[in-house]
Amino acid sequence: MNKNANILLVHGAWADGSCWSKVLLLLKAKGYNATAAQIPLTSLADDIAVTQRLLSAQKEPTILVGHSYGGAVITGAANGAPQVKALVYITAFGLDAGESLASLSKQGPPSPGSSAIEADDKGYLWINREKFHRSFAADVTDDEAYLMAAVQKPLNLASFAGEEGAPAWKNIPSWYLVCTDDQMIPPPAQEFMAKRMSATVRSVPSSHAPFMSKPQSVADIVALAAESVVQSAEMVAR
Repeated sequence: MNKNANILLVHGAWADGSCWSKVLLLLKAKGYNATAAQIPLTSLADDIAVTQRLLSAQKEPTILVGHSYGGAVITGAANGAPQVKALVYITAFGLDAGESLASLSKQGPPSPGSSAIEADDKGYLWINREKFHRSFAADVTDDEAYLMAAVQKPLNLASFAGEEGAPAWKNIPSWYLVCTDDQMIPPPAQEFMAKRMSATVRSVPSSHAPFMSKPQSVADIVALAAESVVQSAEMVAR
């Protein structure tokens, strides 16, 4: 029986909606109705628009979840969506107004995994397939890393440079899963963003791909946020 809350999962760069497959099944087992978005990764504005279109179909209280670049997407997409009652960031960018992935990346030393990112002549960023396992998903199996690298979805440079508008995390309760072995977003940067948004924080020894290597930890923090939303709705209804 589905609980009275929806969950919308938004992938980041070099991934697509199928990256959430393990998490989706775990959330289904917990009784939640979860959906994974497929965003184009063509610009921050495009990705926010696609996510907002999907949100328009969510009539019940909704938990919006973003991984990596998907965090920037949910930060903008939740604006004007009153059904969104919680935001969950999975080693994700929680940008403030006027910030971009590009500007935030300049505030500290480059992450170890950033050296694996390569631009093609069409303006898209890829992760070198030979470096994908080590930089993006060091704690998954060889076969899993091979498949993730083979089907990776590139990020347009426009998405990397897109500036955030009003951040929804200033008005919506947030949760943040810090991945302490992440080679793409340094853990101190994750902790900075989580603290800035006053998020409820959990941590896990994981690479940048916890949805694959630590799906239970991802499902647990999403369920934690969802349960908070369900309990709040029940209290209001009394």
